[in-house]
Amino acid sequence: MPTPFAVIFDRDGVLNEDYGYAYEPEKLVWIPGARAAIRRVNAASGLVLIATNQSGIGRGYYSEDQMHGFHAEMRRQLADEGARIDEIYFCPFHEDAAEDRYRQADHPDRKPNPGMVLRALKDFGIDPKNALMIGDKPADVQAANGAGVDGYLFEGGDLDAFLVACAARTGLPL
Repeated sequence: MPTPFAVIFDRDGVLNEDYGYAYEPEKLVWIPGARAAIRRVNAASGLVLIATNQSGIGRGYYSEDQMHGFHAEMRRQLADEGARIDEIYFCPFHEDAAEDRYRQADHPDRKPNPGMVLRALKDFGIDPKNALMIGDKPADVQAANGAGVDGYLFEGGDLDAFLVACAARTGLPL
């Protein structure tokens, strides 16, 4: 049986266009190569995980239900292509949150802290050496590295081609 592995993606700016607090399903625009990258991981029997800061919830810009609606649309469009996301981890906490329940400075899940990445690895029994993370901000790479995972900074272009190059450096079978 092959060793289980995972690719952890940040969401906004990596999988979908980041137009500032993306939560409206009708405004979902995929990054070039994002769906192909997810299909590639699925085809290789890897896990596709998302770790995303969602301070817009805490700031009162949109609700958790609206965010889940955006994720449902992502999953629906992927399913139409025979692809899937295995789990989505999100962090609504922020020190400037409008709602008390979300107001927390330096929450362990808020990137650059590694909480979401550590939880994902634990939930799926993945050795950090058998995972990589792709993000579009230094905080994403810091979160990955804090969990012992190779983190890569995506600065645009074709995500699938970027994933293949990262996997080659990490040694994942993609």
